[in-house]
Amino acid sequence: MKDFTVKFHLADSEYMTALRLVCGAVCSAHGLDLDELEDFKVCVTESAIILKNCGFEEVTATFAGGEEVVCTVYGEGGTPKEGENELSLALVSALVKECDIVRRGDIIERVTLKI
Repeated sequence: MKDFTVKFHLADSEYMTALRLVCGAVCSAHGLDLDELEDFKVCVTESAIILKNCGFEEVTATFAGGEEVVCTVYGEGGTPKEGENELSLALVSALVKECDIVRRGDIIERVTLKI
């Protein structure tokens, strides 16, 4: 599967729905079962929320598939700051095989998920 990238502004919640749809399509094309697909959609959406809480205005999500489906979500623009993300981070960590968080100080800049 080729890499697939989506970029959108975090101010409009309709884009979160579009992100979930793209994530579901990528997971379905990769042959994930329904439970894995739903878990991954939740995690990708939560990653975008984490970045929004950290003050970013835009998010870019890149999906890649090989043996696993991988999604890297990173924030751009805005005024990055420390955000309250404990619940989202716990949820994401519990639902995916691997979660890598990149921080600059206390600010989360990038989340990479593998399922």
